[in-house]
Amino acid sequence: MQGSSSMGRRQLLMAGGALGLAAAAGPLLTEPAQAKATTGGPCTRITDLGPGIEQFALMSAIQVGDTVYIGSRNLSPTQVIAFDVPTRKVSAQTVLGTGHSIQALAADSTGRYLYAGVLVKADEGKPNLFRWDLSTPDKPAVAIGRTEDRDIRDLAVAPDGTVYAVGGVPGKAPALWMYDPATGAVSKLGIPDPKATLARAVAATDTTVFFGAGSVLVGGDGASKASLYAYDRAAGTFSNVTPTEMEKDPSLRDLAVFGDRLVVSTSGSTEPAKLAVMDLADLSSYTVTPTSGKVVKNLTANGDLIYFATDSGLHSYSTATKAVAPVKFDGDLGEIWGLDHAQGKLTVVSGYGFVAEIDVAAGTSALTDLGQAGAPVSPQTTMGIAADHRYVYVGGNNGIARHDLRNSKVLNLRAPGEAKDAEVLNGVLYTGQYSSQGMWTYDPTRDEQPHQLAAFPSEQNRPLDVCYDPVNELLLVGAQSDTEGGGSLWTYSTKTGKKAVYTNPVDDIQLVRAVTTREGVAYLGGDNPTTQGPRCTIVAFDPVAGKELWRLDLPASLTTGVAALAVHGKHLYGLTRKGGFFVVDVPIRRVIHTADHRALCPGFAAMVTSRGIVYGVSDTTLFRFHPKTFAASTVVAEINGAWYSGPHVNADSRGLLYTMRGHNLVRIEDRPVS
Repeated sequence: MQGSSSMGRRQLLMAGGALGLAAAAGPLLTEPAQAKATTGGPCTRITDLGPGIEQFALMSAIQVGDTVYIGSRNLSPTQVIAFDVPTRKVSAQTVLGTGHSIQALAADSTGRYLYAGVLVKADEGKPNLFRWDLSTPDKPAVAIGRTEDRDIRDLAVAPDGTVYAVGGVPGKAPALWMYDPATGAVSKLGIPDPKATLARAVAATDTTVFFGAGSVLVGGDGASKASLYAYDRAAGTFSNVTPTEMEKDPSLRDLAVFGDRLVVSTSGSTEPAKLAVMDLADLSSYTVTPTSGKVVKNLTANGDLIYFATDSGLHSYSTATKAVAPVKFDGDLGEIWGLDHAQGKLTVVSGYGFVAEIDVAAGTSALTDLGQAGAPVSPQTTMGIAADHRYVYVGGNNGIARHDLRNSKVLNLRAPGEAKDAEVLNGVLYTGQYSSQGMWTYDPTRDEQPHQLAAFPSEQNRPLDVCYDPVNELLLVGAQSDTEGGGSLWTYSTKTGKKAVYTNPVDDIQLVRAVTTREGVAYLGGDNPTTQGPRCTIVAFDPVAGKELWRLDLPASLTTGVAALAVHGKHLYGLTRKGGFFVVDVPIRRVIHTADHRALCPGFAAMVTSRGIVYGVSDTTLFRFHPKTFAASTVVAEINGAWYSGPHVNADSRGLLYTMRGHNLVRIEDRPVS
């Protein structure tokens, strides 16, 4: 999909003020708590490059009759669209307006009501459960209740119309929730697995509700693995019915009832994901089949064939022969968020923003781009940013927007998952791709689309920071293991193609949130998403030998994990996840400066060194640090970038900075006056 950002709408803005200097002396320079930063210098020029990435991004889909209902992802406002299969046009839409994404959709047995559950960044006490009356699609969906678990990840409607919801909230075990349409009440039915961190699957019959959970997020540290519980609707009790063969997988991923069978799938990690078929009359009677995928989801059935999606495409499982076979499709379906079977055809909803209709018997297919079919294309919250003198790349869900700086044209490239961070070297883009996608690359002179460059262990699924080590000619990537805890450092040689992974280089609890390099040494910033254990450790690491050189535990005043690192001269700069700032003198391995910059940086942050200055960006502000005094000063106040998973800032070879201002990509030329 192509779009353009006309030169006429670019704005050149000036920010006034003077660079603030801290008066400090001695080997340890410490600014007072909540240190105030001055505004930027008089020569800060901001150029608006238009929306960072525009698309109809999606996160759920379900077919009801001839219509596929699709939930939006990281768009504002949240909305559900109706795609009419016979006409291949968007026929209706409704706005929910709460949260950032819709992962859960379910319809009642009559096909009249569609239920939707949303994901939110922070619980504001608003409803997260909605109902759309499909008999009057011109009337908007209405809020009908709220689960206290904040996020709704899956919904199921029992034959009698009772709705069940599961999800989670950070720091709490997920519960099973019920909505009674007769009374309008939302009730908590209990927490079946107190060590689970997330529930993503629920299914219901007249007598039983099945609850699937695990720890695909915030795993390790004693968190449970895959768990399946049966809730007796009459007795109000839970029983553990997890197939033994699935207990080592991180999480239950999907559940579905087809006739007298319960179909169960998992997310894999160190082992492939699995598919189980259980006898509803006797849950101890089941078959479990390993797959070749990292995840099995989107279950649908036709006779004795069960269809499912993995990260590698579509497959079928025969309950008669117990065999798994690929479904023929000529092309890339990307990340699949909807799969249904009707009248001999599979309807597939791709994260790439299209609907594919696959005639299984004929082996033919038809694709419809949702934007061209009438879906609202709008700016999305963004991921990583990378830039050179020609192109700027902005990551989104299942896509990367390429901004051409010569003519302002924007091309949306396809890349599965999320480009969490990226770098451009000699005109070639390199990304760290979530989830479990490793590193991807794109050369605009020869590639039509990005492609995978290197795979890494699937449990090291969340790359967070990408940087280049010019001494060793290595790309360095810091990563997190959502399922196992801890993290890793990846290295990839741009010269030889050799790769390596070093698991838990900080410790088995701290992930590698940030990585930077100086004179061939990698500096790793540790972070700990759990409530217990060490955090905020710096490790100096030899990326060629794969060995730790030394480590430094930061002062107790820096109580949260490292968010970002950068290097200038002999100094290592760092920010924590709550605005703590520190500077390490690398040769003497000492912290020589700390400050509290929560006013500038209330949460996650990113840093980059450009023209001899270290810059930082938070969700609210772009700022810089004085190279001698380390005093902070504001470059752009209230920049308020529309980020999904934390802010980013990057610089091209000329020293120009790129980040987000609201939903728009901006270029910033900063020439501070000392």
